[in-house]
Amino acid sequence: MSGDELDCNELVELVTAYLDGSLDLSTRARFDLHLLDCDGCANYLQQFQVTIDTVGKIGAEHLDSEFRTKLLAAFRDWH
Repeated sequence: MSGDELDCNELVELVTAYLDGSLDLSTRARFDLHLLDCDGCANYLQQFQVTIDTVGKIGAEHLDSEFRTKLLAAFRDWH
């Protein structure tokens, strides 16, 4: 693997930036190239997108307040 190729760990770290469109063009190209060769990461990205879409449809007003508190606590320190 050359120094310009993205590995799976790097892709996982960059997935949210990829989805919100904040990667620079060079990194985005490396991300896209990795997806072409890595079915595992392509599946990971797809699962991440499905999760975001599903959670986005729920709406905060439909969450039990205790569950919402636990969910927020779980992701508070997640980067």
